[in-house]
Amino acid sequence: MRILGIDPGLRITGFGVIDHTEGSLFYIGSGCIKTSEGTLPDRLKVILDGLDEIITEYRPEYVAIEQVFVNINPKSTLLLGQARGAAICAAVKQNLIIAEYTALQIKQAVVGNGHAKKNQVQDMVVRLLNLMDSPRADASDALACAICHAHNGLNLGRIPLTGYRMKRGRLV
Repeated sequence: MRILGIDPGLRITGFGVIDHTEGSLFYIGSGCIKTSEGTLPDRLKVILDGLDEIITEYRPEYVAIEQVFVNINPKSTLLLGQARGAAICAAVKQNLIIAEYTALQIKQAVVGNGHAKKNQVQDMVVRLLNLMDSPRADASDALACAICHAHNGLNLGRIPLTGYRMKRGRLV
């Protein structure tokens, strides 16, 4: 099963591709899509086109993307959300299954601690994927997102529903 992880950003969008086979993780590729200081529509097009090429090249079955956190600066949060929207559009355009994870969920899945430092996440990505060197920070975050999906996301929707009923949108 091939998973594309995406760490969205307006300046730099990281991507990482892994295979998850019989409980083992295999590194396929990673990198960054960099945008220039052009207009917002031009930068979003670079992200959309770049991810479209990556999806065409690597043919993932799943896309895992980091959710936007609310920043102190609302303008930064909105711009990040637009970059994230472009990334989601690239996946939707090719009919891929998309999963979203918070930074806390990703750190918990990769390091075992939701409040881990960035360098701890990078070290675990290197160890889990048996890499020789640490990828760039944005690519490493994207790989961590893909690892999170491999560890957790594939079991979503497999909750046994026998003996439960829905009440106000929740299982009881």
